[in-house]
Order: sequence, then structure tokens, then C-alpha cells
Amino acid sequence: MKRARGIVGDTCALVEKSRAHLAACDVDDVQMEVYDLALSTAELRAANVMLDYAEQPATPDEEAFKQSLARLYCADTLAAVLGRLRSRHSAFGLRTEDFNPSLARFIDDCLDPSHVAELGNTVRKRQGRGPVDHLDDEKSLMRETFRQFAEERVVPLAADIHRQDRVIPDTIIDGLRELGCFGLSVPARYGGLKPDGDEDSLGMVVVTEELSRGSLGAAGSLITRPEIMARAVLAGGTDAQKARWLPGIAGGDPLVAISVTEPDTGSDVAAVSLRASACERNGSSGWLLDGGKTWCTFAGKAGAILVLARTDPDVSPRHRGLSLFVVEKPSSEEQSFIVESAPGGRLTGRAIPTIGYRGMHSFEMFFDGFFVPGDALVGEANGRGRGFYYTMSGFAGGRLQTAARACGLMHAAFDRALAYAEQRKVFGRRVADYPLTLQKLARMASTLTACQQFSYAVARRMDAGGGELEASLVKLVACRAAEWVTREAMQIHGGLGYAEESDVSRYFVDARVLSIFEGTEETLALKVVGKAILEGA
Repeated sequence: MKRARGIVGDTCALVEKSRAHLAACDVDDVQMEVYDLALSTAELRAANVMLDYAEQPATPDEEAFKQSLARLYCADTLAAVLGRLRSRHSAFGLRTEDFNPSLARFIDDCLDPSHVAELGNTVRKRQGRGPVDHLDDEKSLMRETFRQFAEERVVPLAADIHRQDRVIPDTIIDGLRELGCFGLSVPARYGGLKPDGDEDSLGMVVVTEELSRGSLGAAGSLITRPEIMARAVLAGGTDAQKARWLPGIAGGDPLVAISVTEPDTGSDVAAVSLRASACERNGSSGWLLDGGKTWCTFAGKAGAILVLARTDPDVSPRHRGLSLFVVEKPSSEEQSFIVESAPGGRLTGRAIPTIGYRGMHSFEMFFDGFFVPGDALVGEANGRGRGFYYTMSGFAGGRLQTAARACGLMHAAFDRALAYAEQRKVFGRRVADYPLTLQKLARMASTLTACQQFSYAVARRMDAGGGELEASLVKLVACRAAEWVTREAMQIHGGLGYAEESDVSRYFVDARVLSIFEGTEETLALKVVGKAILEGA
């Protein structure tokens, strides 16, 4: 591991030299270079986490397996990073002599076909069982509890929910209510599972991973919206609002949704334009909401929607004119709805047909003079203009949770791929007997382990009070990895993988959404990670 750590460190130094070369530039003037640096930074951070993980004490067999996975992941990462830097080295301020030949030798040694195939055979002998995860007894119990729930309640329904485009049935939602799943980010004093005064991002990651392993659309994303809304209310709500909304969030009654994105803004949260105008209706002070929203997941089934709106149109910078509102509405399982506000105004919604990520349905909505009472404003008077900050406090956790969803999806795809490769015969041999399949299995296992351990490391850092930037880094790595792992799982299945009836076809289309929501890959790479990189953060 010492050699691997030194080589990774040398590559990090090249990235730092590239960063220093671009530090005086505006991000938008060097977008392609910054995008590559952001991805490289994220991947190298994951490689370092993987090395830390490999060095944790374990039994001899587990230690050897961890170290083999770590070397393979590091070599693949370095090959990708060096490929980006070499191809346009002058743009990064690098010279050909900056690339030490020892980097290439390490990559060649670790990616020797016989070594990779040998690791693939080890994966087979273990029947796909991953290496020790180093979770404590409490988190291991959480994992087993939710894995069993996913296998018994979610997996049997997942294919039908996807193929029939059904809304998530109550048998899943009620089961998660019983397990307290919606209260993972709500403090115990409000009826949640989170210890008062402490964070438990790691618990949220473990649960999300297992539910996503059962189904991304039918279970893995159910706790994302409660987590974002709970964090926003905790950050800015009045005492009365916390007492009113948090127990309901924790109990999954009402179910909640988050409405930030607009048709013309995408991931540019600061550009939100839906108007919220102060008004008086029937002797009550409140707000009129006017404008459109889109990609509001679970808006139909939700009984409360956290809506970001512009209360102060003339404030500069623009993000300071945004506020958050909790809009309450009747729950509906239909793919369209109309809600009339008693004092006046209407809210309409229509589900957007999607190729995957089905079960929750994402809606486009239009607010037409829709009245909400004054206490719907999070923080009330003190919350006006603070909506952007409250939203961001929830999004960091949402990005980490998305990485956990990616890990769960990768787990499911890997399991199906290995099982199929062991049973399917072509040209007189099992698919799993071929060296090409073995290297695929080895790489899938190393990538999955790295993303899983990276998400655990970021969760622990967030629980310690930091980790916001790392949440974006792990999302970049894990979501891209999920697309590749599900693609390889589909490929191992051959023609059957392309059939809608196969689970891997669902995993493939589900994985594609991960790099888009909770901040698109490009927005995170340029406006969050890239900006921080150029500033030396």
C-alpha cells in the first residue's frame, strides 16, 4: 500500500499544479479544464479513502482482498486522471517531463490482465460477498434490518412498479413508517430517530443504500425529501413550525416533496423566479404564489411541498431574495391534480413521463395566485430572504444520499450480473469462466467498494460538522460509477439485458438519472467543486 499511496500522492501533486495554473481564471473561461480537474479531484479523493480503508486491520484474507481491490481502483483512477492531464497538458500548465515514468509502471503492474483476472476469481469464490465494511454493531443491525425489508417488501414489487409506471404502494410506505425510516434526520425530541444534538448521516447512508438495492424508484429515494425538508426546517423554522412540521415528517404523515427547479433555471437555484407576493385575504395575512415549477418528485402523493420562491425581486445578489414555503395539499395517487386554495387561487400538477426512476413520479406544477398563510413561510419574518441558505443546508445531505443510492443500485446490478454469469453458458463455458468477464467483475467490485467507503467517510465527516464539499465530490464519483456498473451488468446479460423484463435493464435506466438530479454533474463540477478548487479550498 505504501507504493500505491506514494503514486496517488504524485498524481495529486500534478492536479494541484494544474489548479495553481488556472487559479487566476474565471471558471466559465476554462470550463473544460475545470470540469476535468473536478472529476480528477473527486476520483483521487476516493482513491485515498480506498487506501485508508485497505489499511484498516482485518483478518489476513479480508486484508488481502481489500488491498487487491484498492490497488485495482487506484490504478484505474490514475489511468483516467493521467489520461485527462496528458491529452491537454499545456492547458493545465504541465510539461511532458512532469509525468514521472513510475506512474505508468504502477498502472501497468496493477492492471496486468492476469492479476485482474485473479481478483475476479476471488470475487467468484466469495460469491460476490464484499469485503468487511468496518461498520459498528448499531449500523450493521440497521443494514440487516433494511436489507431484509427491501428483499421482502420492495424487490417483489419493484419490476411491476417500473413496468406499469405505478405509484409506490402503501405496503412499502407503511412498512417504512413502522421502521421510523422517515425520521432518520429528525431529532428524537420531535419524534425522529436522530439523537438530539447529534447528526447521523452514516445511518442515513446505510439505510438509503439498502433500500436502493431493492429499488431506486420504489424505495431508495423515499427518505431523501424528508431529509432535505427536515434539515431546512431545523435550520430556519420557528419553534412553533418545528413542533408543527417535524413530527409529521418523522412519521411519514404527511409525505413530503421538494420544489426548487423551474423550467428555465435547471440547477441554477439562485435564478428561481416563482413569485411570492405578500397579501391579505379574508382578514388573513399570507402570500400569493405565481409561476411554474418542474421536476418536483412525489408531488402528487405528498401532503406538504417545500417550495422555493422569490419574495424580493429587486435584491442583489439574487439568491438573497428567495424564501421557503411549506405548501400543504391533499395527497393524490393520480398522475395529475388540481388544488383550490380556500381564499383563492389554484395549484395544478401533471406527472412527467420518464424512462426510469418510476414509482414516485416527478411533476410539473403551476401556481396561479395560490394563497398560503403567513406561517407557511419557513422562519416567518426572520426567514424572508433566507430560503437559499436553508435549501443548501438540506442539499448537502441530499447529495450524499444520492451517492448512497448509487451504491445500492450498483450492488443490485453487480449481484444480478454475477449470478447470471455463473449460470449462463456460451461456447461451452460459463460466462463467468472467461477472462474478460472476470476483469469486469473485479472492476465492478473495486468500484462499488470504493464508492461505498467514500460515502461512509463523507458521512462520518458530516456527522463531525464538515463534509459539504465532499458530499459533492462523492456524488460526482458514485453517480458516474453507477452508470458504468449498470452498463456492464447489462452487457454481461447480453440480449436478455436489453429486455424490459430483466432487472438490469431497469437498473440501467434508473442509474442515468443520478448524475442529473440533486445538482447536475456539470453544475457540481463547475459551480461547486470547480469554484472551490480555483479558490484553493
